[in-house]
Amino acid sequence: MRTLKYAVLGLINRDPMTGYDLMKAFNLGLANFWHARHSQLYPELKKLTAEGLVTYETVIQGEKLEKKLYSITEAGRKAFFSWLSKQERPEPTPKDIFRLKAYFVEAMSKEDLLRQFGYQLDQRKTKLAKLEETMRQHPYSREVEEILSPLYGDYIVLKGAIMRERAYVAWLLECMREIETRSK
Repeated sequence: MRTLKYAVLGLINRDPMTGYDLMKAFNLGLANFWHARHSQLYPELKKLTAEGLVTYETVIQGEKLEKKLYSITEAGRKAFFSWLSKQERPEPTPKDIFRLKAYFVEAMSKEDLLRQFGYQLDQRKTKLAKLEETMRQHPYSREVEEILSPLYGDYIVLKGAIMRERAYVAWLLECMREIETRSK
């Protein structure tokens, strides 16, 4: 299954978008749970257009810059809503390079291990702080909105990302305490 197909259809279902707008959405709103590279997005848009799931019109921005503004077709909307209604099994655990390194702790010194964990802890705390700041500024956090709105979808995914990062930080701290208190 081309999951990227449905992510793109879902975004365009909200509002017509250019490829640039879609990349911004992947780098901001979807970044906590899904990513796409530039080299994936534009070929996907071409496929969706060929399949009749999206159309585009060329718009002029500024004096000369031409951009394609993509809109979802009725067939695209049907495909998107059909995908939304399917029940999915959990995906395999996402790759985590740090956890893979941690799995081979026996090959590191206690100092190197603590250095690795300390670096990861700093990175995760920074990420958590950014997520929490985003949550503080999120419109859904400040006012009551419709549950079935894009704002609510963004809010609940952001809440999940914060919970994930808090759990990661707690795991790192617990491991570091164990490393520090036990001899090699």
